Amino acid sequence: MMGVVVRNLQSVVSLRRARLRADVETLRLIFGVQRFDMSVICVDNRKIQRINHAYRRQNQPTDVLSFSFHEDLRPGKLPYALHRDEYTLGDIFLGVEYIMQQCKETSQDLHDTLTVVTAHGICHLLGYRHETEEEWSEMLQKESYILREFNRITGSRLEPVTKRYFLMHKFTRGNSSNQRKTKRNFS
Repeated sequence: MMGVVVRNLQSVVSLRRARLRADVETLRLIFGVQRFDMSVICVDNRKIQRINHAYRRQNQPTDVLSFSFHEDLRPGKLPYALHRDEYTLGDIFLGVEYIMQQCKETSQDLHDTLTVVTAHGICHLLGYRHETEEEWSEMLQKESYILREFNRITGSRLEPVTKRYFLMHKFTRGNSSNQRKTKRNFS
């Protein structure tokens, strides 16, 4: 069984991979997906921008991009795996250079933020989206629960990434430019 693969494909930001791996293992336990393999790939702005442009037509760096192995999952439903090779959640790309820049602007701890953003990415692997206010609300509830449990287990004080950005980018129904702004950095 592979479990979690954490790869650091960038040299701009100094990372504590052992801590990130331990935090991802704790998140997998809380999400109830320990038997599913996944990878977390840390990349710089150039690489995440290329991936973001190729898959989302957004030609700019971002914090996280998730690629689920299972299509059309209903939020919160675990994938139904028939064969061993289907016990894969997917890949999460962390734009660690982008995240570090955000941390400097907001005086947040990098490794805490990596954990929060990874939780956000796992939500996406499990079918959560945030293209409507209702979806944002559902995802915020899930992230809040996951991080409350993470905090209880580890003694941390992490808050969902969705909460901060939901508050920053209040939805105005029917205002697609506002929704585009909201989606831009989080996926």
